Amino acid sequence: MAAALVEKAPAKINLTLRIVGRRPDGYHELESLVAFADLADTLTLEPGAAASLEVTGPFAGPSGPAADNLVLKAEAALRKCVDGLISGCFQLEKHIPVAAGIGGGSADAAAALRLLARLNNLAGDDPRLMAAALETGADVPVCLGSRATVMRGIGEKLSVPLDLPHLPAVLINPRVAVPTRDVFAKFAGTQSGTALPEPVPVGAEGFIAFLERHGNDLTSGAIACAPAVAEVLDALRALPNALLARMSGSGATCFALFASAGEAAAAAWLLQAQHKDWFVYPTTLG
Repeated sequence: MAAALVEKAPAKINLTLRIVGRRPDGYHELESLVAFADLADTLTLEPGAAASLEVTGPFAGPSGPAADNLVLKAEAALRKCVDGLISGCFQLEKHIPVAAGIGGGSADAAAALRLLARLNNLAGDDPRLMAAALETGADVPVCLGSRATVMRGIGEKLSVPLDLPHLPAVLINPRVAVPTRDVFAKFAGTQSGTALPEPVPVGAEGFIAFLERHGNDLTSGAIACAPAVAEVLDALRALPNALLARMSGSGATCFALFASAGEAAAAAWLLQAQHKDWFVYPTTLG
C-alpha cells in the first residue's frame, strides 16, 4: 500500500474586501487582496478504494457531518474530471475555527485537491484542478495555491502571486459562527473604497498606508449578524502598537497588524488574559 500523503491547509486572510456588483445568478462579485497565515489544518490521505473522511482536532465538533465537508465535495468534483481517480481515506486535523471568515473549509478542500494531484500524478497547473476547485467553492481556487493574491469575480479570477512584506499579526475569533450567506444578506451596497491599484505596493510602510485606504465592505453586515465582531475590533484597535485592525472575509475573525512578531505575541498574550473565551492566535501573514 502507498504511504500516506500530508498537506497543510493554511488559513486565508482577506486583507481587503470590496463588493463590486451582483450577478444575475445572485452571486456577488468582489475584489480582495488575500494573504495566508501559519494557522493551518492538517490533511492526510491514505490511499484506498473509496473516499472517506475522519475529522479530529479542537474544531472537529463544529465542522458538522463528514458527508457535508468540502474535502469530500472537492474529491467528488475532481472525480468527475479525472477518469479512474485514485482516492482514499482523508484524515483532517481541524485547528482553524469554523464559519470564521478565514477560509478553513476552502483551505481543506484545496489541500484535498493537492493531495489527489500528488497521488494521481497530476501537474499542479492541470486545469482540471482549478475546475474542481471552482465547483467546490468560491474561495477554493485562491486556497489551491495558498499564495498572496488579488482575487476577483466570484473567486475565479486570480492575479499572479504577490510578494507581500511579512506582516506580524494577531488573529481573534470570539467563537461565534457567522454564516457567509447571512452577512451578504445584510450588505447594504455601500463600498469602502476604489479599485485596487496595479501593482499592489509591497514596501512595509507604504503597504500599511495602502491597507488603510481599502477596507472590508462586509464589516457592518457581520456586526449586524454578530455584535461580538465590533467588540473584537474595538479590543484590537485599543492594543499598544497596533498598526491596523480589520475583519477578515465575512467574519467573525478579525486581525491586527504589528511592526514586529514580538509586539504581536505580547498583544496576543494580553488579549487572551482579558478574554479567555476568545480564540487568539499570533501569526505572520504573507
